Amino acid sequence: MTGPMGVILAGGRATRMGGGDKGLHALGPCRILDHVIARLAPQCAGLALNANGDPARFAEFGLPVLPDSLDGHLGPLAGVLAGLDWAAQRGANSIITAAADTPFFPKELVERLARGVGPTGLCLAASPDATGTLRRHPTFGLWPVSLRHDLRGALLDGQRKMMTWADHHNAGTAVFSGAEGDPFFNINTPDDIARAERRLAAR
Repeated sequence: MTGPMGVILAGGRATRMGGGDKGLHALGPCRILDHVIARLAPQCAGLALNANGDPARFAEFGLPVLPDSLDGHLGPLAGVLAGLDWAAQRGANSIITAAADTPFFPKELVERLARGVGPTGLCLAASPDATGTLRRHPTFGLWPVSLRHDLRGALLDGQRKMMTWADHHNAGTAVFSGAEGDPFFNINTPDDIARAERRLAAR
């Protein structure tokens, strides 16, 4: 298929899970990361993982593993930059990012983000929380390759906040319904694993 490249952001340190890679924890008959790949791969022209450290721990997934291109564990924006650099090498115009600890995100993520882009071609996902307040989820976004050099400069200047940088570039917003539960529910703790298991069983 044609379209954006997909990049799963798996660079977090998972301190509330006792360290390691959250995506490798079991959820139902497979792992969290298996659920994420199964949802994102059909929506994208190609798929890669952004993660630091030994890439061999992800070898069985058969995906390129992209380390941050800037040193210092600079957060998810650095993962976005690594994804943009990878996509640029393949002649792609944009990437879609998804978090490695969020197994229930929408199957129409790419389509909806593409419809919601702002003037620079950037769009972030959003959904209402339990109180009805709209919350943006910057690890789920459509990022144009044309902004990669600007992003690199911003990171070198100390920018770490995804939404701040995205807003500076007039990001659009794609709103997703929370009628069947938060579509961007992410797993941070063992209790979250239990909640995700119940949600998976209910499906």
